[in-house]
Amino acid sequence: MEYKIALAGNPNSGKTTLFNQLAGAREKIGNWPGTTVERKEGKIRSGNSDATVVDLPGIYSLSAYSLDERIARDFLVKETPSLVVAIIDASQLERNLYLVIQLLEMGLNIVLALNMMDIVEQRGMEIDVQELEEILHIPVIPTVASQGKGVDQLKKVIFSRLDAKPPTLHIDYGDIDDTLHALEAFLEKENISVSTNYKTLALKILENDPIVFEKLKTSPHLQKIKNVLTAAKNQLIEDPESYLLERRYAYIRGLVHECTTHHLTLEQRLTLSDKIDRVVTNTYLGIPIFLFFMFLLFTLVFKIGQPLVDLMDVFFSFLADASSHLSLQLGLPEWFASLVSDGIISGVGSVIVFLPYILLLFLGISCLEDSGYLARGAFIMDRLMHALGLHGKSFIPMLLGFGCTIPGIMAARTLDSEKDRIITILILPLMSCSARLPVYTLFAAALFPGYQGAVVFSLYLLGILLSILMAQLFKNILFKEESAPLVMELPPYRLPNGKNIITHMWIRALLFLKKAGTIIFAAVLLIWILASLPAGVEYASKESVIGKIGQIAAPAFKPAGFGDWKASVSLITGIIAKENVVGTLGTLYGVEEEGLIKVLRQHFTPLSAYAFLVMTLVYIPCVATIATIKNELNWKWAMLSVAYTLALGWILSVLFYQVGSLVL
Repeated sequence: MEYKIALAGNPNSGKTTLFNQLAGAREKIGNWPGTTVERKEGKIRSGNSDATVVDLPGIYSLSAYSLDERIARDFLVKETPSLVVAIIDASQLERNLYLVIQLLEMGLNIVLALNMMDIVEQRGMEIDVQELEEILHIPVIPTVASQGKGVDQLKKVIFSRLDAKPPTLHIDYGDIDDTLHALEAFLEKENISVSTNYKTLALKILENDPIVFEKLKTSPHLQKIKNVLTAAKNQLIEDPESYLLERRYAYIRGLVHECTTHHLTLEQRLTLSDKIDRVVTNTYLGIPIFLFFMFLLFTLVFKIGQPLVDLMDVFFSFLADASSHLSLQLGLPEWFASLVSDGIISGVGSVIVFLPYILLLFLGISCLEDSGYLARGAFIMDRLMHALGLHGKSFIPMLLGFGCTIPGIMAARTLDSEKDRIITILILPLMSCSARLPVYTLFAAALFPGYQGAVVFSLYLLGILLSILMAQLFKNILFKEESAPLVMELPPYRLPNGKNIITHMWIRALLFLKKAGTIIFAAVLLIWILASLPAGVEYASKESVIGKIGQIAAPAFKPAGFGDWKASVSLITGIIAKENVVGTLGTLYGVEEEGLIKVLRQHFTPLSAYAFLVMTLVYIPCVATIATIKNELNWKWAMLSVAYTLALGWILSVLFYQVGSLVL
């Protein structure tokens, strides 16, 4: 028999960390059927027994309003796991137990993992694990997943409980209890089912669950069920959903009171996180402090990364010269020597030299995320964003967009409103993803020596401002409704976990290298071919195919100050992947990064260079992003993102150059 174990818990409860501890290296990553939401599975073994562990999306409840909640509930209801490991942040017991209560009401076989017990001790709390077990009638295992504590014990309990009988939980729902039992009996008598037990179905009906009513809309008993709801409201309960929620929390508060003891006063319980938050989330200081940390991050990236970039540039210059010399010595054709030296090594190498910047940027972002400060960034920026009409939760996908637009687009699925989700996805291409960083750093080094950090920071900030303004515009033109307030959890501050941040950094770096070895390699190869045809023309000259394409596009960019055909070609190939802008320039000019810096100084002024960077920031998203928007929404929205970013990029770059020319 194949056992299936589900891991369920709130966001920031340590669920994924515990999954990694249990599954180790034996994990498989795919997507949930019919979605782009990531699905993680792993295998665990004890003796001769095997089980599959599935990491469900982090959710606060089974209300099934967001896509993550629907995925989690559908899995629990339809795939009937042998066991559910409910992972909760033990330092936030009351809030986390709400999901556990819902799981118990579903009649599931549950083991409770009390995670982050180290924080519980730091806060002077004591949880009576035995009392908690006796009240809930389920095993309760204290753990510290980040340190591996309690994981072996949890694993033993999991395998001992795989065939256990699910416990029965009874919550006193007071005035509505009789209605609940009557509805449950009616559903059982009429054999009305939507793949869950009758008690859960009755609760979901009283909660006016939209998914349940969608499934019941063809039922001949739908009117009778609605009559029961009307009767419940006539019992002076106008909002049964809120009433049920309040009764559950009343039960949870009593449970927490019975099982916890505080050894510190309320003032003593104010944690270091609370004290820091008084400053960094301050109404007036919050945004300046957040922007300062972002500026500091980018400045350090370039100060530390520049020597490493220089070393890699020397290496690729040597490699290009050596390969060309060796090819000619071996009697290979000149075109082959040019392909290897000018095409592959100069093109791909001019992108890979920026790997130190990528590594340092993600190291910094991972540290901020792991420490708990990045969540404060979303909370702080919500005040500004909400004032401009953008939903506060949208800032989380926007933060992910700094790394790559694609995961940012996928993260937008957590937004409850479809309209907010569409607007968020439409503005995400305006965020400066890491693919644009090589372009920024190249031009900043060439035209703004000594001010690289400030120039790059200004582009990231411009992307944020444009995304907010475009969100306001889309909301006023396409969708006219109020945004819901931001509700999110601020995790406690922690020292960053070295293993976590190094792993995150290397995963992003490997994705960058994979793109350099596939998409960018193919692009620079294509560019070299177009730059070498027709046969006999001078490499990358105006007479070549690539030269003619560039000459057709160049006049459109002349008002922006970069009407050179080579610049036009680089923007065209940048649609494949933004790193290609650098690779294309390296291939067309036939030089590596150091030589490219000298060449750019001859063809650009600081004014036209910044206009070029504005265009690079805004214009058409890469092909992979366009495909992701199409998958998440449809072709209509994907094509809208292409059209408006191209128009906006051209207008802004021309405006900047023309106004700058008049002022300077």
